[in-house]
Amino acid sequence: METSALNFLCISSYFKGNSFLEGIKDQGHKVYLLTSQKLDKEPWAWHAIDETFYLPTNEMEDWNYEDMLSGLAWLMKTIPIDRIVALDDFDVEKAAFLREEFRIPGMGQSTARYFRDKLAMRIQAKDENLSVPSFCALFNDRQIHDFLAENPGPWLIKPRAEASATGITKVHTPEEAWKVIHSLGDKRSRCLMESFRPGKVYHVDGLSYNGKVIFARASQYLDTPFEVAHHGGIFRTQTLGPDSKEEKILLEFNEKVMKAFRMEYSAFHSEFIQDLQGNWYFLETSSRVGGANIADMVAAATGIDLWREWGKIEIAKALKTPYKLPAILKNNAGIVLSLSRQKNPDTTQFSEKEILTFIQKDFHIGMVLTSTSSQRITELLEHYSQIIFRDYHASAPVPDKPTS
Repeated sequence: METSALNFLCISSYFKGNSFLEGIKDQGHKVYLLTSQKLDKEPWAWHAIDETFYLPTNEMEDWNYEDMLSGLAWLMKTIPIDRIVALDDFDVEKAAFLREEFRIPGMGQSTARYFRDKLAMRIQAKDENLSVPSFCALFNDRQIHDFLAENPGPWLIKPRAEASATGITKVHTPEEAWKVIHSLGDKRSRCLMESFRPGKVYHVDGLSYNGKVIFARASQYLDTPFEVAHHGGIFRTQTLGPDSKEEKILLEFNEKVMKAFRMEYSAFHSEFIQDLQGNWYFLETSSRVGGANIADMVAAATGIDLWREWGKIEIAKALKTPYKLPAILKNNAGIVLSLSRQKNPDTTQFSEKEILTFIQKDFHIGMVLTSTSSQRITELLEHYSQIIFRDYHASAPVPDKPTS
């Protein structure tokens, strides 16, 4: 049975999601891309895009919401948009805002808060009896004073609406904490403070459909995102064994988070920590595909392309047709990724058969590995990180916003 082509408006303030765009187009639907003017030279999947619209960014790298609103109102005069999809974490709020204004189905602004606002995440998780590190909003001086007195340091002061480890400050004494808080001025309400818990940091990446998690795979950051961003480390992550005890715990925890946050359908990327005493805590989640080529690692381990399958889910929901997940493989995979001193680094010294692909990005070096052996992936990630640190590695201060 033939169906009319749907019109998808895909919003991305960073270059990513080509596989999503191609997947939508391959299914016979139309793709309209809204992105930043500065990204007009990026290698977007132009063959899959019917039309592209650009918005300039201000000095804070933000879009003007009124310009975005009036631009879509103009477009809707001739092209009825059926679905709006945010491809990046920073666009979740934009997409929810536009859906609410034009009454387009999908995640609204209230639910979007759970997937963007770190304070909303923690309050909702706590209300649903999910373990989170002790935290405090920065609204009231007395509450901050009590929090610092009742919870031993160190503490992390975090922006509520940034991504990854961007903008996080670690403080060790109440005096240091107050100094940072006062430096925020009127922006302090946009941040929160939480107890720092050293331990192992994990992430769960997958897909939700009809209010249920239909696919998920758990992985461990071998160096935490905070350490990589703030201490110039090398990014490494590795899938857990598909039948491991840790994966079972994480998948169950993630399902509780998705239910508590009322996730209906999307890709997701959630993060958790196991502290040094063995306690598990929820850190944050998002309604998008994980960055830093995590989707490539998941695909290498499972055969599931998160971007493309997310697109199929969006189409299925719009057309009210069934969605069927492809067969899932049970391999192991990992990523090592670093800034490079060379624009196009020579990778000929890396020749092991476990290398699935090299990550192609100027002034970066990295690769995706896959193997039936989890131990082999661990060994190669350690070995390659030593070579990369010696021959290629460069570091830069953590940006105000992430680059991917």
